[in-house]
Amino acid sequence: MQESTSQVCAPAGEQESIVRVVAVEADRAWLEPEQGMSCGSCASAAACGAKGLGTLASRLEARRYAIGRASASGAGIDLADLSVGDRLVVAIDAGALLKAAGLAYGLPLAAALAAAIVAQEATGSDGMALLAAVAGLAAGLGVMKRAAARMAARGALQPRLVRRADAVRTLIRIHRPGS
Repeated sequence: MQESTSQVCAPAGEQESIVRVVAVEADRAWLEPEQGMSCGSCASAAACGAKGLGTLASRLEARRYAIGRASASGAGIDLADLSVGDRLVVAIDAGALLKAAGLAYGLPLAAALAAAIVAQEATGSDGMALLAAVAGLAAGLGVMKRAAARMAARGALQPRLVRRADAVRTLIRIHRPGS
């Protein structure tokens, strides 16, 4: 089976993901990421925390998001042509994803550690170091929230619709002999 050359692919440096359309409105479509095929079937499934971070966090409904008419038309798809259950491929810039992860995890942790170290060196008191760590964490979370809001306002974290997902081609790519 030959792949169509008219299919749009994400450029290098972007991460692709398959999503399912769960609702279509006049000006937007609501998408839900498909759960990975490997979740629950790998050797470390019993010890993995990615699947069971809590019932609310692991529910797919909590991960729904909308794309607008501009994102769909950029891939040559009209929102009116979409229906519930359609599978699509979306892409997000890998650099923006890495920056968002660094903001969410690294910045608050670095601020807490830096504040604790400065307080410990200045006062020599473990209690003051603990209080400074909490204050540094709060300050880091505040800075992270503002930086994430700026990224979201620029659209840096908005997934971009790339193409419709072809189930047969995806299965062939996943189950290619010898890979």
